[in-house]
Amino acid sequence: MSIHSSLAAATTKLPIPVLSTYSVGHFEKLRLISLSTALPLAERDTLEPLSRRVSLDRKENLFRQDEPAGSVYNVSSGALRLYRILPDGRRQVTGFAFPGDFLGLSLLDRFNVSADALGPVTACRFDRRAFMELVRSQPNLMMHLHEITGHELSRAKDMMVLLGRRTADEKIAAFLMGLRARYAQIGWSAVTLELPMNRLDIADHLGLTIETVSRTLSRLDREGCILIVPGGVRLVDHARLDRLSAH
Repeated sequence: MSIHSSLAAATTKLPIPVLSTYSVGHFEKLRLISLSTALPLAERDTLEPLSRRVSLDRKENLFRQDEPAGSVYNVSSGALRLYRILPDGRRQVTGFAFPGDFLGLSLLDRFNVSADALGPVTACRFDRRAFMELVRSQPNLMMHLHEITGHELSRAKDMMVLLGRRTADEKIAAFLMGLRARYAQIGWSAVTLELPMNRLDIADHLGLTIETVSRTLSRLDREGCILIVPGGVRLVDHARLDRLSAH
């Protein structure tokens, strides 16, 4: 995994969703829980009184590896990089968090990853003890959070396959098609994909070098499979990307 300096990130960014509001009588109440989350509105309304808004600028840290896990977070807008520092000093990017994602749902006493903002981020913070007490008292909420946790485990298993015996082309294609599916779920463009992460982040996520990631993206662009645009990539040849990602 590469730990070399990252390439300069493109400065042009696609729009980042903002927090939504909803009417309560004659007032507009800020909706903290992301509308992208899998929770039904009733469950979000149950959780919101416990939440506090957190705002981060690019590169700011939401939590760090091995810190006491005293909070649960729901991402409202923006994107975060999740990573571990291995005993030998290398970095493993374990994933990326987007609007609707919950962080800190595991029962571990300490966070097993760090979470850094890739750009402006807003999130809801819940005291973990109060959050868990509420969940235990709300069977429907517990069921939906179990479903969310199940999806996270499924993504982790997919990641294990992705890091297995796959070529660089297959890894990049699987990464892009995975982003496409997640972006479609949260209402972001699933044709022109914003890449808030840089090439080094992708390399450390896929077990490649930054040079391999750059060469592979450039080759796929030349071959008409994707089109590299400021701040992201446009998916052009979906059939080929599907074939590569399915290997």
